[in-house]
Amino acid sequence: MAKVLVVDDAAFMRMMLKSILVKGGHEVVGEAENGAVAVDQYAALKPDLVTMDITMPVMEGIEAVKKIVSSDPAAKIIMCSAMGQQGMIVQAIQAGARDFIVKPFQEERVLESIQKLVG
Repeated sequence: MAKVLVVDDAAFMRMMLKSILVKGGHEVVGEAENGAVAVDQYAALKPDLVTMDITMPVMEGIEAVKKIVSSDPAAKIIMCSAMGQQGMIVQAIQAGARDFIVKPFQEERVLESIQKLVG
């Protein structure tokens, strides 16, 4: 079971991800609606894993990944992107993200990605 921080500016996307994670036996320890909040939450909650949206207000996902990874190089972050954001996925991986999942979320793919990272 992984402790997960779910980051997305859309409450409904966070809700969808949360239900997939909980059903898969994981624990959602926190939520953030933008990258700035995610960086603070990561430091406070020390989750096993973060699901990070790319496009958000205040601080974008890629910027947040850089900040989290600079404070914790072992951070496990999975980027969540909409179709057509392939270029951003490459940037995210370069910034330190370990994997990515595409919206709309497919339950098996989400759980498989988490399994791969946390075992």
